[in-house]
Amino acid sequence: MKAKQARLMASYNRWMNERIYEVCAQLPDEERKQDKKAFFGPIHGTLNHLLLGDKVWLGRFENRPFAVKSLDQELYENFDDLRTERIAMDGRIESWAAGLTDETLEGKLQFTSVVDPATHTFDMWVTVLHFFNHQTHHRGQLTALLSQCGKDYGVTDLIWLPAAILQ
Repeated sequence: MKAKQARLMASYNRWMNERIYEVCAQLPDEERKQDKKAFFGPIHGTLNHLLLGDKVWLGRFENRPFAVKSLDQELYENFDDLRTERIAMDGRIESWAAGLTDETLEGKLQFTSVVDPATHTFDMWVTVLHFFNHQTHHRGQLTALLSQCGKDYGVTDLIWLPAAILQ
């Protein structure tokens, strides 16, 4: 992974989150919080997990750890609060990615895992790739859940990012 690829993925992340949240806002709160039998239960639970994961990983990247109790921890019960924090997090991710260099990505990252509380060391580029892949994975779950609710979220392919973002 190169720094310019991380910047592209940060832009894609913001673009997709804006679109997903716009569609989720059309659902009544009860439907967003209804257990859909997804890995993190309801749509709201999956949105919370995505934000939680981003806080954990970005905390590691910025050497400002974010403490969590569990990976299904609810950060925000209120959808509007969750959406506001999502917007702020996406801005933070883009700022962080803008400062990445290829040299940084060639380094190492050491951290303690939530899942396996031991110290792990990985190539930085692998952890950054995982970070963006994690987002895409769970947004894929969200699009499936939104489809089950009869909602159209539009195209999700990276290649269809607005041209201004791709440049």
